[in-house]
Amino acid sequence: MNDLCADIGYKSINHVGEELCGDHVDVVEENENSTVIVLADGLGSGVKASILSTLTSKIISTMMAAGLPIEECVSTIAQTLPVCSVRGVAYSTFTIIHLLNNEIAEIIQYDNPQVILIRDYGIYDYPKTEMNIGGKRIYKSTICLQENDVFIAMSDGCPHAGMGRKYNFGWKREDIADYMQALVAGGYTAKNLSTMLVDECDRLYCGKPGDDTTACVVKIRKREPMNILFGPPSNRDDATRMMSLFFSKVGKHIICGGTTSSIAAKYLGKKVEVSLNFERSDVPPIAYIEGVDLVTEGVITMNKVIQYAKDYLGENELYEQWNFKKDGASLISRLLFEEATDINFYVGRAVNPAHQNPDLPINFNIKMNLVEELSACLKKMGKRIKVSYF
Repeated sequence: MNDLCADIGYKSINHVGEELCGDHVDVVEENENSTVIVLADGLGSGVKASILSTLTSKIISTMMAAGLPIEECVSTIAQTLPVCSVRGVAYSTFTIIHLLNNEIAEIIQYDNPQVILIRDYGIYDYPKTEMNIGGKRIYKSTICLQENDVFIAMSDGCPHAGMGRKYNFGWKREDIADYMQALVAGGYTAKNLSTMLVDECDRLYCGKPGDDTTACVVKIRKREPMNILFGPPSNRDDATRMMSLFFSKVGKHIICGGTTSSIAAKYLGKKVEVSLNFERSDVPPIAYIEGVDLVTEGVITMNKVIQYAKDYLGENELYEQWNFKKDGASLISRLLFEEATDINFYVGRAVNPAHQNPDLPINFNIKMNLVEELSACLKKMGKRIKVSYF
């Protein structure tokens, strides 16, 4: 078993005038050693296409994760989904990326644009084996993974972008590969890479997509642990044990909260130096402790991080607000969303007297809920989360 992991991100935009997207992405983790990613493109657009793509991706991902062969998956889809009365086809097109032990990727493709693989920052032409299942031509590839490999799967809304406007025949796959090759060199996360690709497609459609458009990016990277200390322990006698466990962990260390940072500084025999630089009015300034990677205020900053996390999982529209700024919430967001793969929370249950003022919208329960909410968001990003309470 190696120390590689998969960073997975995707984004979709709907066909103009449609409430629902006809594409669907499903990610199923059978266990820590097996992940199945399915991008399905339903026939047409709107409700019908959405139902077809959702059923297709759910059926395939569930069956693949259970270890069933692709032949059985495709056969099941053909028998389960209704046949299109116009085209006579029973199911949507799909792309499957099956990651095994973060060592091997099995790619199975039916009628979607071919998956782009960028390896060593160059476009890599991987081998494909043609299969015939139920009269359908399906391509299968088996690839040994390397660090920094980037797989880009997409629906046909991507190569159709710009058709009849900037390009006579749409945005060619080769041109998309060149465009993404330059972005991959920038070190962006899978979510941001998929967002930038779909946003460029939207621009080529002049904001009126002529087709449902989806991009799913899988980036292979090394595991990166991160540790967060949030709040003092309920029992003061546990402070030394809490600090000892926190600082003994490998990876970067983030401390949130004024009282918490004071306890940590005392444990380290260092001083807390508070910055007087207010990067933004709604987030308190950061502080510095020698030997600690980041020190921030607690509840207000964490609440802002959760706001960014929810947006990151959705439309990712606030990306520019946190990716370049140096306030506490932006710095934490970059560390957690972009760098970390394994995150350890050390949460103190002490009640802060300042939070018991009925005029303040902060109480103990809200503080605990923040940790649970952020943990849930980070898990959806594919992070491994461990929470320890003191």
